Amino acid sequence: MTDYLLIIVSAVLVNNFVLTRFLGICPFLGVSRSLDTALGMSGAVIFVMTSASAVTWLLQSYILDPLGLAYLQTIAFILIIASFVQLVELSLKRFLPALHAGLGIYLPLITTNCAVLGVSVLNMQSERSFPEACVFGFAASLGFALALTIFTGLREKIDRCRPPRAFQGVAIGLVTAGLLSLAFMGFASLVKQ
Repeated sequence: MTDYLLIIVSAVLVNNFVLTRFLGICPFLGVSRSLDTALGMSGAVIFVMTSASAVTWLLQSYILDPLGLAYLQTIAFILIIASFVQLVELSLKRFLPALHAGLGIYLPLITTNCAVLGVSVLNMQSERSFPEACVFGFAASLGFALALTIFTGLREKIDRCRPPRAFQGVAIGLVTAGLLSLAFMGFASLVKQ
């Protein structure tokens, strides 16, 4: 049980994929203007990252490695991730069309989100067991959701304050993301690697 708690704290706070590893920045900056779209993207990433972690672990362990096809890892993982993203996109288009429209191009970009692929690859490199891989995928996606939600709240508040013209838009977003990243780096002493 302690191992799983360590994986969760490490993935959510200490080694947050967005704020300490700088993976998944595109959707992080792209959908952080509104809390509704940020929560929608968070839900989509949680589903895709957790599901992809489980399926890619099974694929690598039971098909790629035994057949000597480990060199196809990246291609196979991207195909699995793309399948889950397509499932999410079709579901949102059917049941939540407003959210689908709000996420726009950033929803299909989950397929190329380095954080999602990074979790799957790190699971294999760290030689985690199947339950550990699933917990790590879920915790990493929770870390993404936490970072995105905090950043969105900060960004909405900053936009209402009307920053100076030179800092409006992407500039203040990057400065805010950098400061948030520094804040998350304060968690580094929680887990020793």
